[in-house]
Amino acid sequence: MMNVMRSLSIFLPLFLLVASCTQAEGERQANTGEKNFLTYDSTDTTGLAKATFAGGCFWCTEGYFERLKGIKRVVSGYTGGTKANPTYYEVSAGETGHAEAVQIYYDPKLLSYRELLKAFFLTHDPTTLNRQGPDIGEQYRSAIFYHNQEQKKMAEQYIAELELSGKYQNKIVTQVEPFTKFWEAEEYHQDFYRRNPNNPYIESVAKPKMKKFENVFQGKLKGDNKEE
Repeated sequence: MMNVMRSLSIFLPLFLLVASCTQAEGERQANTGEKNFLTYDSTDTTGLAKATFAGGCFWCTEGYFERLKGIKRVVSGYTGGTKANPTYYEVSAGETGHAEAVQIYYDPKLLSYRELLKAFFLTHDPTTLNRQGPDIGEQYRSAIFYHNQEQKKMAEQYIAELELSGKYQNKIVTQVEPFTKFWEAEEYHQDFYRRNPNNPYIESVAKPKMKKFENVFQGKLKGDNKEE
């Protein structure tokens, strides 16, 4: 992801504004004043199941999953690499082997892992190797990091079903690999979609996808999070 300078955003063409899934240093702590959102670390995760997905920019991925009933907490971060305590700049430079990912804590009595897989594949392109739209690099790869053998089996089965369905013209390249360690991203990345609704990338890329997501998952969304 390249930095988008707010001072230039008025003058740059739209394609430059959406060619990045990051923000300028001065926007990091931006908060539009939206109330009643939970901060990323405010929920007790005791007894909840975990799922970990990488599908491009974690700003967008986090925003989609936060809307589903049964999901109690979503954290943006880095996984699948070799460096301990990686920083955003190290990951975005492709120096660590990590992918931008989200760690999801959910109640399996209210939401199944299969439904999470459905949401994951709905909200990104699993056929582009190390790329999601304008974001290019290993850090934007499509990957499922399973926490147990049941998740592994379900992920592989779901991918096989998608391949047989003919939904995609190209082969699915999503990696299915064991979960190792998840490093939480810097605070300013957490809850980014909800805290920065006027960010150019959110406006032009994430929000149109959110409409599609909400249409598919009608009846399974948290009512106070639904887009108007």
